[in-house]
Amino acid sequence: MLDNLLFKMSWVAFEAVTIPCLVLSAICAIFLIIVVMLQKSNSSGISAIGGQQETFYGKNKGKTLEHKLRKLTVITVCLMAAFMIAFSIVVFNAEI
Repeated sequence: MLDNLLFKMSWVAFEAVTIPCLVLSAICAIFLIIVVMLQKSNSSGISAIGGQQETFYGKNKGKTLEHKLRKLTVITVCLMAAFMIAFSIVVFNAEI
């Protein structure tokens, strides 16, 4: 019964699934690093001492860009997790 749950793959099919999963995961990881580096930090830092003020337009503009970058971060992490889950399913269930 356990043999019915596991699937058998040829070497070509194994490579056809694992290599793209790894490449796409690496691309997602690099893209994730770039997106996180583009985001502003949440702390006000030393700018709070100087009393810098933002206009309403500038404040909202920054928040929309910040919101888009956060959403892009979540989407990238979800894609990378999906590729890694698919990779692990194939690798741990393959009988080559």
